[in-house]
Amino acid sequence: MQLRRSNTIYAVIFAIFSLLFLGSFAGAQQHDQGHQTSPAHQTDEHTAEPKKFNAAEVIFGHVLDGHEYHFMDIGDHPVTLPLPIILYSPSRGTWDVFMSSRFEHGHAAHKGYLMLNEHSIHEMGLDSLTGKKFSAGDIIGVDAEGHYDATVQFYDLSMTRNVVQMLLALTLFVVIMFRVAGRYKKGVGITSAPKGSQSLLEPIITFVRDEVAKPNLGHNYNRYLPFLLTVFFFILVNNIFGLIPGSANVTGNIAFTVVLGLLSFVVILFSSNKHYWGHIFNPPGVPFGVKLILVPVEFLSVFIKPFALIIRLFANMVAGHIIIICLISLIFIFGELSPIAGWGASPLAVAFTVFIYLIEVLVAFLQAFIFTMLSAVFIGQALEGAHHDEAHAHH
Repeated sequence: MQLRRSNTIYAVIFAIFSLLFLGSFAGAQQHDQGHQTSPAHQTDEHTAEPKKFNAAEVIFGHVLDGHEYHFMDIGDHPVTLPLPIILYSPSRGTWDVFMSSRFEHGHAAHKGYLMLNEHSIHEMGLDSLTGKKFSAGDIIGVDAEGHYDATVQFYDLSMTRNVVQMLLALTLFVVIMFRVAGRYKKGVGITSAPKGSQSLLEPIITFVRDEVAKPNLGHNYNRYLPFLLTVFFFILVNNIFGLIPGSANVTGNIAFTVVLGLLSFVVILFSSNKHYWGHIFNPPGVPFGVKLILVPVEFLSVFIKPFALIIRLFANMVAGHIIIICLISLIFIFGELSPIAGWGASPLAVAFTVFIYLIEVLVAFLQAFIFTMLSAVFIGQALEGAHHDEAHAHH
């Protein structure tokens, strides 16, 4: 009952923050309209038409990576947390390190670089260039007049919000684990009952060991348990961090899930044996005509398994965030039609947002479990070839 009450409180807080965020974003759209200038182009702000609420821009602005944390707007002043920009240009031979606030949200160049926004892409004619696709948030090199300089080559090593949040989650994860390990070394939880974070993490670790590792890996479970626990908790911590209002959706980034999928793929390959590959390229007891079809399918399944891990985690985590933002966006979409319609849609949109947010809390744990479970299943399949043949011969 206490946990359910806490989840409800967190969901309400999230909905309120979402309303503040999207409401302030609508104000920020007008604020950006008043800054319809770039280092190379000027426009008459009095002739500009008010920009309507763009739900797609809000959604992708939240889901995609960025160089700052944007929380809300107070009047015409956005409340953001800028992140470090780290650029190295071999053509210029310089390292440039500064905060993203120097770009003034894409309205100013700094040290020969410019962060693009939707307006600057159009004004500088970058949307008409062929061979290269520019999007808002990209950093380009510019000349002294503020024009795009294609000759400037540089490496972007900036600390984006996904990187910063992942490092924060990793730091928290390591600190908690070292604290728990230190207590076990002192005998707490061995000669006495576990305390504090021990009592929270021990049932989870026991569950992964008994319900994931042992059933799928048999007597080899101790060998792979550190990998499975690390993957589980790393995904779980990042999933929970992504539910905090104003934070980044790290596990909804395809690059994050690709790295995890490749790590699982490497572990699966190094765990395989000759019996595993023998079942793939020469399935026993299968007619030759069927082998011609079955062997290519089995070989493709080796690569499909990590691909399934990558897409499953990415799709499920990004879908929940998109649904929540879409529900809140309905308030402002109806509000543009009529203020009464906007206020009327608010209670229903907030109620559905709270409901989806509660589901997302469950999904955060569920997707960490599914990724870990499937990794254990695939590793177990790579290990069980010899055992399966021996059992079949004995039968």
